[in-house]
Amino acid sequence: IQTLIAAMRSTLAHTANGVGLAAPQVGESLQMFLASEEAEAIDNGALTRESARAMDAHEKKMREWRSYVYINPVIKKTSRRSLDDAEGCLSVKDTFGMVKRAEKITVEAYDEQGIKFVRGASRFFARVLQHELDHLQGILFIDKDELLEPVPHSARHAMPDDPHGTSSNRVSEAKSK
Repeated sequence: IQTLIAAMRSTLAHTANGVGLAAPQVGESLQMFLASEEAEAIDNGALTRESARAMDAHEKKMREWRSYVYINPVIKKTSRRSLDDAEGCLSVKDTFGMVKRAEKITVEAYDEQGIKFVRGASRFFARVLQHELDHLQGILFIDKDELLEPVPHSARHAMPDDPHGTSSNRVSEAKSK
């Protein structure tokens, strides 16, 4: 499993627009995923989604984001409040859609040393965890949204402010996960 974790970390580090990667995405039928601290940097304002999206794989690797390992994760708690937000996925290239997810989540899992932990997350990092947890159940974000929007090659780093022409409480930027 350590070899797989190392390979997944390398894959995530060399992927310009990815902040999470689940074992099923790399052909392994395991209940395991990685989530990058890059998502936390977006949440705490150290990085915007726009600047993260504009980074190429080399720039991202130079940042050397730490990735958190979640093995056999279980959702312990979710907030009642949910938010619509734009999502993308490394498994569904150049497509984004609006997905409703809990604003906050608490997950229990094991780390790469086999130590059990409980971790709470909110906002974008909570969304990343839920997105990756869906992969473990064979669910893609496209299964949750009918308003999908293919992104032309020329516009991949310049998503519109409001990809679906609405402006309610939806965050207007899209970030692949």
